[in-house]
Amino acid sequence: QLQPVESGGGLVQPGGSLRLSCTASGFTLGSYAIGWFRQAPGKEREGVSCISSSGRSTNYADSVKGRFTISRDNAKSTVYLQMNSLKPEDTAVYYCAAAQYYSSSYSIEEYDYWGQGTQVTVSS
Repeated sequence: QLQPVESGGGLVQPGGSLRLSCTASGFTLGSYAIGWFRQAPGKEREGVSCISSSGRSTNYADSVKGRFTISRDNAKSTVYLQMNSLKPEDTAVYYCAAAQYYSSSYSIEEYDYWGQGTQVTVSS
């Protein structure tokens, strides 16, 4: 079964940092554009950041711009989301998703494969 796998979530204090990783199970991640999404309790899933298959194109939601950095290492079939200056409002389950084509629209329908998510909690 083709599925991204997220890791790296956890509990961190406000102002702290976490690095999420997205790897692949059953397929080569390097062939796909990757998006990071998040969903907080009672809220809709929202796009956070995305990166093209080559890594040359990236995009960030306004709420994380300047604090989060997306990158990828196709040799390791891994995409990273470095999250700095974390705020309590960043608390959510973070999902990694793979799409055949890069788009900064964060349309959920454009993503073919979704991971199970990793919890990020920002609290003192």
